[in-house]
Amino acid sequence: MNTQALADMTSVNPFTHEQLNSYARFDLRQLDTLLLKTSAAQTLWQTSAISDRAGLLRSMAIALRKQQRALATLATLEMGKTLASALAEVEKCAAVCDYYAEHGPAMIKDEAVVATDGVERFVSYQAIGIVLAIMPWNFPFWQVFRCLVPALMAGNAVVLKHASNVPGCALAIESLCRDAGIPEHLMRTLLVGGSEASPLIEHPLVNAVSFTGSTEAGRKIAACAGQSLKKCVLELGGSDAYLILEDADIDLAVEKCVTSRLLNNGQSCIAAKRFLVHNHVYGEFAEKFAAAFRAQRLGDPMLADTDIGPLARPDLAHDLARQVSESVRLGAVLVCGGLIIPAAERDAFYPPTVLGEVRPGMPAFDEELFGPVAALVRVRSESEAIALANQSVFGLGAGVFTRDIARGRTIAAERLQAGNCVVNDFVKSDPRLPFGGIKASGFGRELSHFGLREFTNIKSVVVSP
Repeated sequence: MNTQALADMTSVNPFTHEQLNSYARFDLRQLDTLLLKTSAAQTLWQTSAISDRAGLLRSMAIALRKQQRALATLATLEMGKTLASALAEVEKCAAVCDYYAEHGPAMIKDEAVVATDGVERFVSYQAIGIVLAIMPWNFPFWQVFRCLVPALMAGNAVVLKHASNVPGCALAIESLCRDAGIPEHLMRTLLVGGSEASPLIEHPLVNAVSFTGSTEAGRKIAACAGQSLKKCVLELGGSDAYLILEDADIDLAVEKCVTSRLLNNGQSCIAAKRFLVHNHVYGEFAEKFAAAFRAQRLGDPMLADTDIGPLARPDLAHDLARQVSESVRLGAVLVCGGLIIPAAERDAFYPPTVLGEVRPGMPAFDEELFGPVAALVRVRSESEAIALANQSVFGLGAGVFTRDIARGRTIAAERLQAGNCVVNDFVKSDPRLPFGGIKASGFGRELSHFGLREFTNIKSVVVSP
């Protein structure tokens, strides 16, 4: 292994292009020693009182709120999200700590099975060991905390391999755990690249894997975990479809859909991406939707009046430009925004863009658009809208806008193929509800009691007199 290569993980501000910091990479030759310490810490942790774990999660929430602005600033500098968005993200991390501190103990309490024969039967939830969290850059704190917090509550340890462009955030999370009183070695950050993930997954002391990222990377993670017979939870890409039916409240639909599409500079797996609009309201929706996009202010993500900051890396802007250009070549209409590939190779900005008359076979329909680009699809009936919504390899989220709540409820609950569906709103993760996808959007669930129990040994116990 090249020693020089180990000393070179840097973070770069996507707005100014300036190098923020340089960090020494973790030397995998030290992995055995580190994981032995983590395993020892986890063995003690799983025997700790549930109330003590809850107390430390409350301390974590306090530490997050105390350091909120510093953490948010770090996220903005490393990956370009607006400061307002980053502040909200840190608060959401604190809220998930509060949620599991309050409700987590009941979620892992033994569940008795009613017996009439004098034999005691119950289900016990035991920690599984060390969970490897392989996390993306787009929500550098929230993606980690929605795995970390329930894993710790269940008695597990967590080893984090974060995205290479947010090393400062990765190390800040470990430091935050220490500040909150989490036992040393129970949560560790390893600064390694994506190509070095396999040795982590395969290590005998790692018991499970949680991964959020692209579908392509998810397949590799799942194959590696499967070869080692280790459970994994995958939250992968998405091309969420939102149905705008002929009876929709158009102003409400525009407000919610614009917010969802442009959240986090458009870089969210669960952002609304394909808008299936009934022909009767297509013109009104497209006009108001595009007007809202044109009103977005691009600029310095640290400034309060900035709506859209840069994408996290210049190559992401180039990829988005390619998808838009190819879709227009195949017949999509450029309603507003840009086709032009950024002139400067290092330019990470891409303008909010609306494509009209999008159809299957175009990148804007078939692929995930990970940036501020919306695809409007004209439909002529509810059934066509549902069919096109489901005509996707992805199945993370979906929504429907209609004034007929019973109609919307039936479509969301029974007819849309996705793990998270909403009526007259946009999809967002909520600690009270399980979160995850189907098809190429992954499997397994995070959050709620489902997410907490994903990384437990759900054990049946029978005690005969």
